[in-house]
Amino acid sequence: MTYSLLAPEMLLVALGIIVLALGLILPGRGQKFTGPLAMAGTLGILGLVLWQFGYEAEFFQGIYRVDSYGNFFKVLFLSAALLIFAMSGHYLKLFGDRQSEWYSIMLFATLGMIIMASCGDLIILYVGLELMTISFYILSAYLLDDGRSAEAGLKYLILGALSSAVMLFGISLIYASSGTTVFSLMYQALQAQYATQPVLIAGIVMLIAGFAFKIALVPFHMWAPDIYQGAPTPVTAYLAVGSKAAAFAALLRVLVIALPMTHFNWTLLLAILAAVTIIAGNLIALAQSNVKRLLAYSSIAQAGYILVGLAASNAYGFKGVLFYAMLYVFSNVGAFAVTALVETHSGRSDLEAFSGLAKRAPMLAAIMTICMLSLAGIPPMAGFAGKFYLFSGAIQSGYLWLAFIGLIMSMVSVYYYLNVSRVMYIGNSDDQCLPVPAIARAALLLCLAGTLLIGVYPQPLSQFADIALKVLH
Repeated sequence: MTYSLLAPEMLLVALGIIVLALGLILPGRGQKFTGPLAMAGTLGILGLVLWQFGYEAEFFQGIYRVDSYGNFFKVLFLSAALLIFAMSGHYLKLFGDRQSEWYSIMLFATLGMIIMASCGDLIILYVGLELMTISFYILSAYLLDDGRSAEAGLKYLILGALSSAVMLFGISLIYASSGTTVFSLMYQALQAQYATQPVLIAGIVMLIAGFAFKIALVPFHMWAPDIYQGAPTPVTAYLAVGSKAAAFAALLRVLVIALPMTHFNWTLLLAILAAVTIIAGNLIALAQSNVKRLLAYSSIAQAGYILVGLAASNAYGFKGVLFYAMLYVFSNVGAFAVTALVETHSGRSDLEAFSGLAKRAPMLAAIMTICMLSLAGIPPMAGFAGKFYLFSGAIQSGYLWLAFIGLIMSMVSVYYYLNVSRVMYIGNSDDQCLPVPAIARAALLLCLAGTLLIGVYPQPLSQFADIALKVLH
């Protein structure tokens, strides 16, 4: 076996092209087969990644790396894509005869995420980032008859282009300081310097600012609420889960491998960003009456929690980043899957649309409540274990105040998460049964199982994260 022939990246490119071509060649019947083909192909590639998990290699003199760290995130991205494909069946009827293009663009967005997680060079990182981001520009505006979707796509395009320019300028400044864009060579070059150049500090700050936009950290979050609300719900789910995880995967690799803290201690900057993001995301979410918008501000707050692990910059913190990113897939996709089903049935995503959901679809209400409790960090849900690692890392690094802020804001978040449950269980119902397709039901049950099992028995995922992190030591 040669990795180049059985590389998940190459297979993902082939799958995306085949799915696109099938929809173009057979515009009528082909649309029926694109979904099952995309799901089967994604499942096969996921199995291949698990089979090759321990394989390690460097390509093109270290600018692209295949290792357990990258494979951990490949599993995350492919699992998230598979769950979102499964939950999207009913919703995709809104796309008409453009379903094959939707699946294809989603696969290419996944490819961009994989490149970001496996990159060993700033230029390759930027290529992966733009492949993912441009795919989401298109996907955000995919509801052609919906003005909010068009607005979401346009806002994301303009603000995303601005953030990409800031990041690219930061990369150029780092290159000017180190003379290379390869992470390992950059570390050696910077270690050999006796003094820190101001241009290097400016480059690192601009690079982190570019990442902060992609992750939706305050004050770079202004795009997220409108785009999350206007984009198709399955796209919003993948944007909230996949793009954040990809940005964290790349940022962690860059900061740990390429940029030594002897030249610029970036932990305090990240700690301040995390604190501001946690506070703003949770407080603004309290006032939301639209569930997609509520989940948008919740996603901003969750990004702040994950950033706590990066700011801690120790074993517990880094493990918390990987651990929380994986469990976040199940909790967040589960919440968005229920939202997509309600929106498809009622045409709305405000709180009133969820009124009495427990009477119309008890399973959906129960899964939504459990996912919300996990996001709030209530034991024995998965979110509690994730926040335990993150806050433990912060305390070990001396950021007790940051852990305290995270704990207080987690208690504040319980109000708006359980407010959705209150409406579902106490609100009035129109007594119309809400149908749940079999494939969407399977995705929901997987999200439920992941949320509960990781919370009750976190050890396997913890060990999985430990194996992945050995690459960064």
